[in-house]
Amino acid sequence: MTGTFTIGTRGSRLARTQTTTVAEALAGLSGLDAELEIIRTEGDVTTGSLASLGGTGIFASALRAAVLDARVDLAVHSLKDLPSVQPKGLVIASIPKRVDVRDALCARDGLRLSELPQGAKVGTGSPRRVAQLKAVRPDLDVVDIRGNVQTRLARVPGLEQHDDHAPAAAGSPRGDLDAVILACAGLDRIGFDWAITERLAPTVMMPAPGQGALAVECRPETAVTGTGSTHPVAQALAGYDDAVTRLQVTAERALLERLEAGCAAPIGALARVEKDPARLVMDAVVAATDGSRLLREHASVDLPAVRVRREDGSADSETLGLARQLGIDVAEAMLAGGADLLPAPQ
Repeated sequence: MTGTFTIGTRGSRLARTQTTTVAEALAGLSGLDAELEIIRTEGDVTTGSLASLGGTGIFASALRAAVLDARVDLAVHSLKDLPSVQPKGLVIASIPKRVDVRDALCARDGLRLSELPQGAKVGTGSPRRVAQLKAVRPDLDVVDIRGNVQTRLARVPGLEQHDDHAPAAAGSPRGDLDAVILACAGLDRIGFDWAITERLAPTVMMPAPGQGALAVECRPETAVTGTGSTHPVAQALAGYDDAVTRLQVTAERALLERLEAGCAAPIGALARVEKDPARLVMDAVVAATDGSRLLREHASVDLPAVRVRREDGSADSETLGLARQLGIDVAEAMLAGGADLLPAPQ
């Protein structure tokens, strides 16, 4: 890298918006110019449900390959779409501050979840959302859907919005559903919060591990390696990293890794940091795919400090280790109490 660094992104409006936000922040911190390169991923070209495709990594593999091959310097992912096991040759160098973690109900006529009529049709491509939705409203007819945000919203009467930059896919159904469920974070980022009729509380719909967070991935030599770095991009990545968010997602992803579950599994997890005294608290749920059973776990751990980096830029292994162990402990409790609910290893 010289005076410019390149960032790989998927081509959807949401992905480009997220990546542009990251690029502008890192450019401002580093004083360098950022260039975006569109990378087409398997998830963008393959049809079928996320569950049938395996879910894990279908949006990430091509971006990761572009970084490993040095076609781009960095890649930006929605963290909830990343497999929990980090591949060799890549590091998550920065996790910016997390935004709204909740799932969004986008329904016709401004309806809330409790107000949807008996047998209403609700669209989602997430087994996690399906299972929890059926747990609270077993009467609903849940329909598997794919497509960009506009394509999904167009299936709800009154939520169509013409957009020359990213229209609904040609030939896709329109107006055939009573509601769809999407992530609040994505809708907020692209200015589509107008479509949200209810932000679902985590007690109703536990979010996916890492939901609401972004991950900036690169080769190890691009990031701060533990002895510090004077390279402006490395310094920018360290400065853009949010300690609270990284602690939260470290615990959540450790749970997924211990359960050997992918990002399409019916598992929700949410960690939060309490600062006085410093403490990491975590809630998690695993659900039967038909919503007939839910297993919930809650645990916490005291932290020596709310930090993830030392003064030289190296990882604070003690604090991050405690966060990781919390996720493992919650996973162990789930394995002991509800092994029959957990998905088969990937």
